[in-house]
Amino acid sequence: MAAEEQKTGFSFGTFSGVFTPSILTIFGLIMFMRTSFVIGTSGILMALVILLIAEAITFATGLSISAVSTNTPVKGGGAYFLISRALGPSFGSAIGVSLFFAQTLSVPFYILGFTEAVATNFPVLKPYYLLIALTPGVLLFIMAWIGTDWAIKAQYFILAILGLSILAFLGGALFKPFSFSVFSENLKPSPDFKFFHIFAIFFPAVTGIMAGVNMSGDLKDPQRSIPKGTLLAIVTGGVVYALQMIITGGAFTRQELINNPFEVLEENALFGVGLLVFAGVVAATISSALGSMLGAPRILQALAKDKIIKAFNPFAVGSGANNEPRRAMLLTFIITMIILFWGGVNASRPKSEGGIDPLNAVAAIVSMFFLYTYAMVNLAAFVESFGANPSFRPRFKYFHWIIALFGASACILASFMIDAVAALAALLVMTVLFLISRKTSMERTFGDARRGFIFSRIRDNLLNLAEMPSDPKNWRPTITVLSGNPTERTALVEYASLFGDQRGILSIVKIIPEKPEDFRKTRKEELKALEEYAGQNRLNYFPEVIIEENLDVAVRVFLQSHSIGPIKPNIIMTGWPNDPARVRPFMHTLNMIPELDKNLLTMVNSRNARVPVKPEGTIDIWWRGMSNGSLMVIMAYLLVQNNEWKNMKIRLLRLAPKKMRSQELEEMNKLAEAARIDCEVKVVTSDRTFEEVFRYMSEKSQVIFIGTRLPKPDQYEAFYEDINSRLDDMPVTFLVASNGEADLMV
Repeated sequence: MAAEEQKTGFSFGTFSGVFTPSILTIFGLIMFMRTSFVIGTSGILMALVILLIAEAITFATGLSISAVSTNTPVKGGGAYFLISRALGPSFGSAIGVSLFFAQTLSVPFYILGFTEAVATNFPVLKPYYLLIALTPGVLLFIMAWIGTDWAIKAQYFILAILGLSILAFLGGALFKPFSFSVFSENLKPSPDFKFFHIFAIFFPAVTGIMAGVNMSGDLKDPQRSIPKGTLLAIVTGGVVYALQMIITGGAFTRQELINNPFEVLEENALFGVGLLVFAGVVAATISSALGSMLGAPRILQALAKDKIIKAFNPFAVGSGANNEPRRAMLLTFIITMIILFWGGVNASRPKSEGGIDPLNAVAAIVSMFFLYTYAMVNLAAFVESFGANPSFRPRFKYFHWIIALFGASACILASFMIDAVAALAALLVMTVLFLISRKTSMERTFGDARRGFIFSRIRDNLLNLAEMPSDPKNWRPTITVLSGNPTERTALVEYASLFGDQRGILSIVKIIPEKPEDFRKTRKEELKALEEYAGQNRLNYFPEVIIEENLDVAVRVFLQSHSIGPIKPNIIMTGWPNDPARVRPFMHTLNMIPELDKNLLTMVNSRNARVPVKPEGTIDIWWRGMSNGSLMVIMAYLLVQNNEWKNMKIRLLRLAPKKMRSQELEEMNKLAEAARIDCEVKVVTSDRTFEEVFRYMSEKSQVIFIGTRLPKPDQYEAFYEDINSRLDDMPVTFLVASNGEADLMV
């Protein structure tokens, strides 16, 4: 299979595979049909500013493309491949779909430009606008279907015609009508100039770099060809466009430039070879359309091969020895014909009857798609570089993350300035695509930079957190559950998740007190079982497995060492033993926890039960004094932050003599007020024992919290029996021993 994959695709070089398709697209429709209009409307100075901004965005993107493409083996898919391998499959697929539509829409965009040039040059053909538009769409599809090799070879002939055409209209403008008085008059913008409207019309002129990048799967050496060919095309295009703006801006009046943007170039061509200028626009538009017709299907095929969005999977199939994406090509053709039909109908209608300029309309849409694609390319390079990932070692050295950040920011800003509504709509579409693909891509990785970027941010944040003094106001639960086999203590794990899933960090620890024959295999299998349990029960926790014959040593060492910098467990949760033979080692473990300055939550009852889907009753906190009160209130509050528990009533209860009732009530109200939670505070005065009052008040509650003091070794068995008798047949109860750091009264 590997050998077969290596044979697919062509082996084009830098000039034929990257520079030529890129420069043919850059020297395309906008140069002939819209640049004169841009100059006339915006004036020479603002036209150069627009060019400079567009070139700056494109050049930054070119540098980002160069960095990312020289850091990883590059396969088919162009910008999609680069983004997905840097930002991951979710971002990659969202942008891949957008880029596919951008390239697909470029096909009818260039064909409409060709049609406009033909209709302008031969007015007698204007009634046949729709037929003129549809015909090249069909012919280009046939050419692309026949084979890419033939189309690439035809580029050299097209490039020669295009070069002669540019020389003809630039030479004609420079040596015939150019005058400094006209140049001076055209320096400033026209009264109806709108910067971002004109920017949107001109920007597709600099998007041609994707034509070369999209051929990545057909390049002999993409890591060398993409940077060299892309940057050379950007620089060449920028220089020629600047010359065009200066020369034509001084050669023709503002009205000529606005009203007859193509005709003035053709009528004033050097040596009267206006037909050569017409041939140039035909060559430029048709070659650009052909380049997009070849590039768009390859993006979709690469996206489909990654199997992220199921609807696109059929387009992964290639045809012939060179794996031609003919299914994707057919979809591109269908979309092209729909847009051409729409454009042809609208172009035939007068503006007074609701007709619009289809060329300008499609140009704005293409601009939006490409701006977001460029933004993601720059973001990919930024994440790779700024994340300080050791694997980011591009061979291309002329790059810094600041350049990528500028490119991404400029693209997003430009999109909103052009059309805020369209920009938001584009963001919404990509967000939906991201969420759809995220569901199927979480288990996939392309060795992308997400992990490295997150690692870098976590590292920096941990260092910053370590320098900040802790404060009770910022206390958060970092819970470690000594769960044993979680399938046997389901409720313990589920309650731990309710406490710490949303606002804290949860670790589930299984200690195996034995010495297995194959230590590594056993630990790996146990870790996998904990991970599978988390997935099956939709729990978010970090699993740990400790294998140590001496349980006390395992617990003591683990609780002291289980941390990364300032992130240390502050709550240890345990279950309650059913076997009396386990009482003494269990109590010994409990006493160890306060010695390690940890809070303790021990769950009694419901060993094998599940947390109810619809909890009923109350959450009761039995007040035994201020030492444990704050922690119990916080844990009750964390429970009611879960959706299923949000309507549960919290009760703060205390049994006290009548003479102490007002004092106890005042102290409990202070705690409730400091906690800023809705709860019922109740001091019970009764001659009955605590056990009787406790059962009467809380037998129908859902969860109970009781503060406790841990017994000394000579009281282990008595304490165990006392808890069993007190809590027999009662709801789930947590024995709470606080270390005092979670203090609501501070």
